[in-house]
Amino acid sequence: MIDTPFPKLKLTVNKVEGHCYHGYKIGDELILEDFTHPPEFFCLGLAHVLFPVIYALSWGAKFPFMENQRSLLITCPDGGKLEFKVEILNKEGKVEFIPKDPNYKGPQPKKMVIEVVKAEGKCSFGYKVGDKWETTGLKCIPGFCGAAFHTAFPALFALNFGGKFWFMKEPDAIDTVTCPDGGKIVFKVSGIEQEEK
Repeated sequence: MIDTPFPKLKLTVNKVEGHCYHGYKIGDELILEDFTHPPEFFCLGLAHVLFPVIYALSWGAKFPFMENQRSLLITCPDGGKLEFKVEILNKEGKVEFIPKDPNYKGPQPKKMVIEVVKAEGKCSFGYKVGDKWETTGLKCIPGFCGAAFHTAFPALFALNFGGKFWFMKEPDAIDTVTCPDGGKIVFKVSGIEQEEK
């Protein structure tokens, strides 16, 4: 049993086209104890593409274009052989359901900022405290460190779809996004408030 404050997630195999090394079949269901604990022998390729989605759903993200806004479809990175439906489970173990937004009119990417809040040692990109980059939606930042962007992407994904970091002083930001190269640089990823159109 895992002692976690985070919700469980459910993965359902929706589509299989080709050979899957893990033998997943249509209708198979996998339960994740939370976004940090995949089941034993879980496909790491799937875990890689799945992580931003399960992270975002865990922090309250909604996908207004889905029949259930608290779910998303994700494709296997190995040739798209499999498609999984990802859903969040409530405390009773039932799938959370918020119907599709009838007013959804297409993507509305949010503005976000990545800022260096801690720097120790030598960063090969020369990043220092106070450096800032702005991005919109899920756009890559030209010239930005790929390893740092990879680490920041789950937070960007969550914020772009309305996730909130309830444990932070500012729920629209997370200031613990750490460089994978020795933890030399720590970033804060924040949403920028935008006026309603």
